[in-house]
Amino acid sequence: MGHVLVPALGGGAGIALMIACADAADLPLTLAPFTTSIVLVMCAPGSRFARVRNVLGGHVLSALAGLGVLLLAGSNPWFAALAVGLAIALMQASDTMHPLAGINALVMVLAAPSWTFVLMPVASGALVLVSFAFVYHRGCALLRVDYGGRKPPG
Repeated sequence: MGHVLVPALGGGAGIALMIACADAADLPLTLAPFTTSIVLVMCAPGSRFARVRNVLGGHVLSALAGLGVLLLAGSNPWFAALAVGLAIALMQASDTMHPLAGINALVMVLAAPSWTFVLMPVASGALVLVSFAFVYHRGCALLRVDYGGRKPPG
């Protein structure tokens, strides 16, 4: 039962933290692209896609890909598709593949936010996410939380 409850509680707490951050930054929660990443780092923290470098690098590179396409070509659904393809190429080339981060490229082109969106909420949100996951999983390990017979992460 621990393998169900531990990630579920962590995922809910992580989303609550993202909601608080979005509220504090006065951003619509839909523009905070981390809900799917929280599910991954809570449920499959051992996955290579859940590594810190992948979560941080994937989100930032995807946002930068979207920003680049936005600045060069403008806001258009077809250009958003180009931005996502570019984000995939950048993540593959830098070994920071985090499939869930691809949404950042699309959001950058379609929502056309300021370049500061790359810093807040993307980079800062990804940092909060990986920090939360690290503390949560370490805390569970210290408390010897039952992962349902599965090996705890880390």
